[in-house]
Amino acid sequence: MRNLISFLIVFLMVSCKQEAKHQVNVSYAGALKNMMSGDISKKILTDTISDKTNLYALGAYEDLKGEIQIFNGVALNSKAINSQLTLNDSMNVAASLLVYANVSDWSESISISFASKSALESLIINTAIKSGLDIEKPTPFLLEGDAFNIDWHVIDWDKNDTVHTHKKHQESGVNGTINSRKISVLGFYSNKHKAVFTHHSTTIHMHFKTEDNLLAGHVDEIATKGTITLKLPKK
Repeated sequence: MRNLISFLIVFLMVSCKQEAKHQVNVSYAGALKNMMSGDISKKILTDTISDKTNLYALGAYEDLKGEIQIFNGVALNSKAINSQLTLNDSMNVAASLLVYANVSDWSESISISFASKSALESLIINTAIKSGLDIEKPTPFLLEGDAFNIDWHVIDWDKNDTVHTHKKHQESGVNGTINSRKISVLGFYSNKHKAVFTHHSTTIHMHFKTEDNLLAGHVDEIATKGTITLKLPKK
């Protein structure tokens, strides 16, 4: 009997360790609260990320001079130069904020629809729980489809301006609205990182790119006109 109990304890410990390995590790550099206090200096070079296999990342350029988007190891970064949007595929970018993860396998697509970013937050939490993910840990996610309505911006901050607000960040560069476009959205969920890599009023931070790779940037608000697909890291 004693041997059986010992075996069960060891089995449970091994099982828990194996289970923990399946939770994707999310890393970050910089913090939104520091940026809002005026620290917009370089915190990481994307080129220094050692493992770029299946890399997904989003963030802001040093000095808040653009947006960073990396989908599956391929960058589509966006900058506003003289009020004109420019895109580049550089993997050697200085970032004042970056959140990233390596995801080799995503779950089967789940069809969803939602009317606001806050509604999406609830869907992500519920879906993650059903998928067996630990929602107390940061989690990346993907949204894909052709029924998106998105308010977006690409920041172009005047570094001589020392008074930071969320609204000024949204309006400092270029911005716009997308209706019924085919888009991929990368996001990170966390209920532990408000004012770090999500704003203080939300648990998700999202960037997007269009299917034709002609537009990319930060998602301010998001809704669907039909169903799109949600993907979470596969366990």
